[in-house]
Amino acid sequence: MNGHATAQSGLHFDVIIVGAGISGINSAYHIQDQLPGFSYAILEAREDLGGTWDLFRYPGIRSDSDLFTFGFAFNPWNYSNPIADGPSIKQYIRETAQKYSIDKNILFRHHVSSANWSKADNTWSLAVDADGAPKTLTTRFMIFGTGYYDYKEALQAKIPGLDNFQGQIIHPQFWPEDLDYKNKKVVIIGSGATAITLLPNLANEAANVTMLQRSPTYIQSIPNRTNNRRLSCLLPTGLYHRLQRAIWIQRQRIFFLFCQCFPSISAWYLKLAYDPHFKPNYDPWDQRLCVCPDGDFFASLRSGKANVCTDTIKTVTKKGITLNAGEMLDADIIITATGLKLQIAGGVALTVDGENFDISSKYMWNGVMLQDLPNAAFVIGYTNASWTLGAEATAQCITRIIKTLESRKLVAAVPHVKDQDAPLLQERPMVQLKSTYIIDGPRVFPRASDRGPWLPRDHYGKDIRFATKGNLDDGLEFVQGPSLRLRKKLA
Repeated sequence: MNGHATAQSGLHFDVIIVGAGISGINSAYHIQDQLPGFSYAILEAREDLGGTWDLFRYPGIRSDSDLFTFGFAFNPWNYSNPIADGPSIKQYIRETAQKYSIDKNILFRHHVSSANWSKADNTWSLAVDADGAPKTLTTRFMIFGTGYYDYKEALQAKIPGLDNFQGQIIHPQFWPEDLDYKNKKVVIIGSGATAITLLPNLANEAANVTMLQRSPTYIQSIPNRTNNRRLSCLLPTGLYHRLQRAIWIQRQRIFFLFCQCFPSISAWYLKLAYDPHFKPNYDPWDQRLCVCPDGDFFASLRSGKANVCTDTIKTVTKKGITLNAGEMLDADIIITATGLKLQIAGGVALTVDGENFDISSKYMWNGVMLQDLPNAAFVIGYTNASWTLGAEATAQCITRIIKTLESRKLVAAVPHVKDQDAPLLQERPMVQLKSTYIIDGPRVFPRASDRGPWLPRDHYGKDIRFATKGNLDDGLEFVQGPSLRLRKKLA
């Protein structure tokens, strides 16, 4: 344990991490590794760890990023398949938490409702529902590993006449364990990663599955096995995993840049395999690219048990969906795979000295901290690469900030936009995607600008360089205080 107190040993911690998903576990490892002696706890509202991989239970749930980069850098994915299913990923997260004794610092069924920063005490006070009992925890530094969507409420799809339907209406976020879709006619509304995953898995038992899309998406078929396994016989295990991770990081980056620089060529390449079914009206990576391992999506279409329909909905009837082109889709089950309800910080109400703090009105400092909010970090991943790469860069930056505070005998760091700089900042989107649920949904993301240190995140190479060697004084203000730690360092 390297001198760390377990989470059960008190109410006061040097660091509190909210969320025991992949971001929270990754942050916890770096706290342990880089800040020996600092006390920390992970507060998880659910009954188990895993985050997304514990919540989503729909058939075929899987990663849409390769596990060589989506997995932890400190505990690499040790299998040949780059794309893994949800249960395998959750088990991998569990094994990682147990291997590094992170699980001993998780407090389950601890839901944080609000957090207040006291300028007088330089301390966060958290109002927590601890399995039905109110509890107040205090900490010097907070890390939000809560992702970007609402775990409690699904996005309400705006579908005309949906209330008319007399069959079952299912949202993938809350998939019923006992849903019987065998020999049923299923319509999936949506064309994102969830729909692309559901179609081939439902088609195995359903009578017919139709993916109804308003607009087509780009889908990349990849072999679900690595071509680098021969290297594992020639190189030491640690070196092999580092090399494999580096190869996949560079592969992602090069392909993304190619798509950005040559959109017409990349669009032709991606559409070539499945015209005329899909003809997206946007450039690759304007929306996140969908992946299907071993071409399972296209195999289902060829089987005749699944098909794709591109049209808009006129109305939902008692027994199906009428499209504006006149076609009628019969359905026993309608699945609304239309996106997620966005949320930052897990819905925790943030205040500073009792004053409400509006996340969406603030700029984000180097993709890690929020303008005017002391000692709080937010784990935000990438939209054009694996989420965990962003989590890794964030964790490295957080530990460096805390080390800097301790070495300078400071108690707090606060991102601040100087008065003379504020009029010069030109806003940019924090998330560089044009998905409907992001564009049309209410604003929840922080702001980004056209100049540092308020630029939106770009890519892992740049962000990890800043995390380890960048100028922390640019945009940060520091607060003097008696001690950074709320608890004495353990022997």
